[in-house]
Amino acid sequence: MSDWTPGREPEPTEAEPEIPVAAGAGVPVNPEADAPVHSGVDAAPSEPAPLEVVRTPTGNAEVDAQLQRLGDADHLATDGHIEVYEDVHRGLRDALTALDARPGPPAPAGAPTPSYDRS
Repeated sequence: MSDWTPGREPEPTEAEPEIPVAAGAGVPVNPEADAPVHSGVDAAPSEPAPLEVVRTPTGNAEVDAQLQRLGDADHLATDGHIEVYEDVHRGLRDALTALDARPGPPAPAGAPTPSYDRS
């Protein structure tokens, strides 16, 4: 059961010590050293790097070609990704629409049923 009620802040427990925040900085500080704690993430953006996602073949040549096209975005800056994504989306939509338009196998011919009208 919880002791929390609306409008009242929960009190920290021993397992959850309060972390002091530097005034105006909004950065948690190390209470022993009074130095900012770094998350390990660089502040400056890094260069784009290829994701090198492994693409497993689907068995449909049209779909596989579109998914392979996603690899073209690996060498582009992020502002160029949208064009590739839209092109791939359009191609996948067309491939799936073509799958829906294909006629299926003919329905099996059923055996004639006897007439129940014996008048």
